[in-house]
Amino acid sequence: MSFSRLRAGAAIAALLAPAAAFAQSTPSDSGQDRFHATPSTDIIVTGVLPVARQDMLSGVAVLQGEKLTQALRPSIGETLAETPGVSATSFGPSASRPVLRGLQGERVRILTDGIGSIDVSNTSVDHAVVVNPLLAERIEVLRGPQSLLYGSSAIGGVVNVIDKRIPRSVPDEPVHIGALATYGSAANERSGAGSIDVPIGSNWVIHADGSYLKTDDLKIGGYALTPELRRQALASAQLPQDPDAEEPIDFAANANVKGKLPNSQSKTWTAGAGIAYIGDGGSFGLSYSHYDSLYGIPIRFATEPGQEQEGPRLDLLQNRVDARVEINAGGNVLDKIALRYGYANYRHFELEEDGEIGTAFYNKGMEGRLDLTQTKHGAWSGVTGGQFFIRDFNVVGEEAFLPKNSTEQVGIFTLQQLDYGALKFVAGARYENTALEGKPMPEQDQFFNGRRSFDAFSASLGASYGFTQNWRLGVNLSRTERAPAAEELFANGPHAGTEAFEVGNANFGLEKSWGAEAILHGSGPGYTFEASAYHTWFSNFIYEDQTGVIEDGLPVYQFRQADARYYGFEVQGSATLAKIGEARIVADGLADYVHAKIDNVGAAPRIPPLRLMGGLGVNTEKFDVRGEVEHSFDQKRVTSFETPTDGFTLVNAEVNYRPWGNARPLSFALSANNIFNVNARRHASFLKDYAPLAGRDIRLSARIDF
Repeated sequence: MSFSRLRAGAAIAALLAPAAAFAQSTPSDSGQDRFHATPSTDIIVTGVLPVARQDMLSGVAVLQGEKLTQALRPSIGETLAETPGVSATSFGPSASRPVLRGLQGERVRILTDGIGSIDVSNTSVDHAVVVNPLLAERIEVLRGPQSLLYGSSAIGGVVNVIDKRIPRSVPDEPVHIGALATYGSAANERSGAGSIDVPIGSNWVIHADGSYLKTDDLKIGGYALTPELRRQALASAQLPQDPDAEEPIDFAANANVKGKLPNSQSKTWTAGAGIAYIGDGGSFGLSYSHYDSLYGIPIRFATEPGQEQEGPRLDLLQNRVDARVEINAGGNVLDKIALRYGYANYRHFELEEDGEIGTAFYNKGMEGRLDLTQTKHGAWSGVTGGQFFIRDFNVVGEEAFLPKNSTEQVGIFTLQQLDYGALKFVAGARYENTALEGKPMPEQDQFFNGRRSFDAFSASLGASYGFTQNWRLGVNLSRTERAPAAEELFANGPHAGTEAFEVGNANFGLEKSWGAEAILHGSGPGYTFEASAYHTWFSNFIYEDQTGVIEDGLPVYQFRQADARYYGFEVQGSATLAKIGEARIVADGLADYVHAKIDNVGAAPRIPPLRLMGGLGVNTEKFDVRGEVEHSFDQKRVTSFETPTDGFTLVNAEVNYRPWGNARPLSFALSANNIFNVNARRHASFLKDYAPLAGRDIRLSARIDF
């Protein structure tokens, strides 16, 4: 089937599918259950087949309830930054994507309810992810065999933000309301989000939601620039200024920026609505959402003559339509049929300091997937399906670093499981065809003009053994292939957001890897434990290399391919140390580490260092009190164009208060983060030498759900 027919067929299917659906997703989602019930953290729902966490063959993380409320930040990257194996790009407080096991960008898929965010956040670290954590009901971070279900770009992992914009069940109440309000002192952050669900009869539900977030410039614990850059800037201040310069740079002022991060303010609002039919035989739903954001990119201050210095702001807008259909077939072959579809029209403008549009980014995309869940026969269960993704992307302006381009991708996949109780097996496979086309304008002769097509095959095989009722050891092996992204193939121009002149290579081949992972889960009365170790061998690994050449006043970064190795581990656990009446004293901790090397180059860039975190708390029916210490070690394994990053220690504290106990819908969360106002820098960030993390931040949140 041609991609043009696929494009038309997908749109028609999305419009007609609701009329064909008569089932809900799983028995636990039935309209007879409590509307405000959420999946247990012991069950992982991302990956189509719900799996007990103890049976997963790779490290996972789940945020929901009060844990999610305490973690919420304006961006999905900062929200997840304290979960095992996760760091963040930290390109300012608004544009921060998750970094999973040292991998970021195109190798990490960010989903909203199982479908991609359909934005351009994978294009560059200064582009925000169009997923609103304020409206999240649950966030899951998934790696391993089940990530194959979401595409070869998920080699690093999958982040799935689950909301209820398309309702999954009928409220018991005449009206169901959920609301969240937060204040954060570090950026004078004021945010609120709310949703309402109203049943119409016994089977229909209508939903509406909205959110608003406003922040000022972020407070930091010291100088914006590192000591080395401050020395450069102060030395440059002693040099005579170029009399012909249009805007002379005050290097001394740059060196002394302290206490606040200029141009890091933001304002974001969202609105959405959905409707769903949920009956005894089936369910379908549709939703519409609008996302509008204006945020600043922290200034990369000039420290030497001849350097560019810009403080762009991004004006971002997305309109999106989603559909979900789930049918309980109840047959001998198929147990469930699920269809998911999303279409989004996205644009953002990179604004100059005077408000003029410097560069405009336009993206129209759609993604759909069909999952066919097999009827379980004895030990055997599985799911087979297909997925497509279409994107038309264009960059317009003097700093357009990409030509107009399109991506068309179609894949088929299967995941099969055998469950013999103590012994379990999982196998997955995926075939994917990706066609990418560069379509430059006649005057853009520096860009590639043509089409590339790739066929990628990926597979995984894993097994686990439960040697006691609550302890299980698992191993998995994987072979993955990934087609290069349009940005890696076609880039050839200046990009103000990252202060780089980016050059792709249209002759790239598939990026390939072999991976192995072992994981140990354990639990018992009052304790849980999880440890995983992994090793991945890449061939044709795509990375950026600073060439030393300056073009248009910017350093040139050339995309290249080479062999590479990534390996590391994650450990997390908790234990009840004592019980005093109804109170429990609980200790928890985590450690994560990743080591990455590119052959004939050395250390891979922006790899997070070893991190240790430990907490001690007291839990009661109405109160939780917890203190935490996080230590991030020095990172001295750097590439030729990186600088080392000093380690840091953060001390945090939090209190959760439930006035009417666990069974009632009102809760408050108070936290003090970075209590000692440490000037911390995250090595995974492109801006780490110019933009530290937030200083002392006192946060208060209130959540109600009834």
